[in-house]
Amino acid sequence: MVQVQPKMEPEESIRLPHKPDSPLSYRYVPGQGCFSTSHLLVYLNGLILAQAGWYETIDRLQLRWAGTNNSNRPALLTYDRYGQARSAPDPADELHGGTHDIREVVRDLHALVREVWKAKQQHKKDGAENEAASPSPPLPKLIFVSNSIGCVIARLYAEAYPGTVEALLFLDSNIANSDLVSIFPDPDAEGFDPAVLPKGTTAEDLRHARAAYKQVFHPSVPNPEHLDRKNIAALVPHSDRPPLRGPQGGKGPWITVVGHDWDTFAEEGSRGSLHVPKSLTNAFMNPAWAKYNEGLARLTDEDRARGPIIARSCGHFIQRDNPALVAELTEHLLGRVETGR
Repeated sequence: MVQVQPKMEPEESIRLPHKPDSPLSYRYVPGQGCFSTSHLLVYLNGLILAQAGWYETIDRLQLRWAGTNNSNRPALLTYDRYGQARSAPDPADELHGGTHDIREVVRDLHALVREVWKAKQQHKKDGAENEAASPSPPLPKLIFVSNSIGCVIARLYAEAYPGTVEALLFLDSNIANSDLVSIFPDPDAEGFDPAVLPKGTTAEDLRHARAAYKQVFHPSVPNPEHLDRKNIAALVPHSDRPPLRGPQGGKGPWITVVGHDWDTFAEEGSRGSLHVPKSLTNAFMNPAWAKYNEGLARLTDEDRARGPIIARSCGHFIQRDNPALVAELTEHLLGRVETGR
């Protein structure tokens, strides 16, 4: 039997009440069954891949759904943050010296969820002609599928609005409590022990690795969306606390943590703008990242956590390298939400 490719809705724009002159670009896919009026799955981008980076993952997820008898599916939402892709610059930048911080992003996300959900649910229930007269629908329970700094946004959202987030899929969260540079030892620091260097590398290689990471990844490095990242480490100083609270009373949300493939990530870092020897990445960066991911899995109750899972042959952008895996992990997480186990 030939399966028909599910249709993706076109991108739309929305103007949030607190930033009416700055449209955001988003894409919404209606849900089915009882989940369609109670749950919203939101994809959260990193700094580099915008919302379009999720489209193949969504295609794969819809194809998986098409092959099952389960019609209980949440609505899906992707969007470009202010300053990303087709979205307007953030007007908050004018008030803060040309940038905005991640707390502003979280507030914007909350407003976006509220406004999109209100518009789509009221239109579905009453028709456009009665929308103004209809009461606002209750906000949905949220499921976040996130990559890189999107994982930090998801986590801070769950902290800021406790009880609203039912599940989180962390795809290679960045190490939010580090500047990444200091993960590599400083060969010029007092007491540096050359014995920590992997075979075949030198102190000069270590200096280069630190300089390359500082130039590309340090929180002070500007980015196109003007997101100021310098206070993120202070906002989330620990990977494993404070614990997150889900909608189910005192229980935490369902969490799945996924990390990159060490060798793939190290190979990618040995090329391009970094040129960091693989052995240095595997000796210092990858172990630190793995430890951070272990902490993320402890943000919820033990029986509600899964992972860390290694995404084989995937670098940092797991949704780009293996969208089928992300669709599979999303479906598994939704199954836990639906069944409660």
